[in-house]
Amino acid sequence: MAAFDFNNDSHRRYNPLTKSWVLCSPHRTQRPWQGQQEGPQLEKRPTYDETCYLCPGNQRANGEHNPKYTSTFVFPNDYAAVKSDQPEYIKPSRQQQQHNTNDSQQQDNGDGLEEEEDDDLFCVDGVRGECHVICFSPRHDVTMAEMTKDEVKLVVQEWTRSYKSIKQERPWIRYVQIFENKGAAMGCSNPHPHGQMWCTESVPQEPQQELVAFHDYQTKHGQDRCLLCDYVKRELAQPEKRVVMQNDSFVCLVPFWAVWPFEVMVLSKRHCTDLLDLAGADNGKEQEDLADILRRIACRYDNLFECSFPYSMGIHQAPTHGDADQLKSAHLHLHFYPPLLRSATVRKFLVGFELLGEPQRDLTPEQAAQRLRDCSETHYKKTLKINGAS
Repeated sequence: MAAFDFNNDSHRRYNPLTKSWVLCSPHRTQRPWQGQQEGPQLEKRPTYDETCYLCPGNQRANGEHNPKYTSTFVFPNDYAAVKSDQPEYIKPSRQQQQHNTNDSQQQDNGDGLEEEEDDDLFCVDGVRGECHVICFSPRHDVTMAEMTKDEVKLVVQEWTRSYKSIKQERPWIRYVQIFENKGAAMGCSNPHPHGQMWCTESVPQEPQQELVAFHDYQTKHGQDRCLLCDYVKRELAQPEKRVVMQNDSFVCLVPFWAVWPFEVMVLSKRHCTDLLDLAGADNGKEQEDLADILRRIACRYDNLFECSFPYSMGIHQAPTHGDADQLKSAHLHLHFYPPLLRSATVRKFLVGFELLGEPQRDLTPEQAAQRLRDCSETHYKKTLKINGAS
């Protein structure tokens, strides 16, 4: 029998961050594809759009007007997913349940069913928080791929200021999830370059799973060890496999366990726990390096299929408030989850076996990394004439 070939034979890969598996089926890339494939998407947007509620000076949905900002701009989301002013949800006690039953009153969980104390089937937690919008640029017609490194650095600095402000002024908020949804394919309703910041009194599920994984890894390997520090060292020892690019402070790579075809992670090379840890180092050099690598991967994405490449990107870092182990063991990193598979119009969907069994991918992470390494960091729009302009 022939030797096992990772580029041709089915296998599963383990994700130590979420303690989950992904099925790799590289031979499926050989199957014919009859789906639609289009050429470059040369969308031309104005520098300023008077109908855009994110552009400087314009009126937003709640009637307020944006200032005529010239750099980054942060404001409370007019349609926040979580609120700070809602009443506290109090779980019913046994005594309260008995009292309510006698009075024919119930603690309704919203489904017409009474929640019981220590209920394993109908569990409820109230969630308070805040949501903010972070405009990356006053220009309506750019993306992170088309911004300069210095302009992206201003975004990194705004992320840091906002994280610091919440940490210092909102002791009841435990986690700040900073993210960007780019493109209509990711549900983004406004093309103006912007991201969001959802701040919650509980740690969301995905970062919580990672924090548990960090703790378990240290328990097994020693308190001086870090899961992602060790992982970065292993990847940098063989950069030709999954590393897409790197600089002095950060590495961008396709994770060994990636689910999405061109998913990448951006990881700090040293053990940084959060954006504040990053900001305090070497007079902002690490902030500049983060901006550099974010701009470069965004540019490579766009060049892959010569389109404005959609993705969801988010920062995972230490909670703003938590136990000492969580604050110490967290490792700053960013996830990029793009949906495109074969072209600008062919997307990856999690369906069938992937919903009912486990996630699956055709292109191996090593093949995806190579394709991203082959992409230029000179944005394709700069080499084409759009509407008569270079």
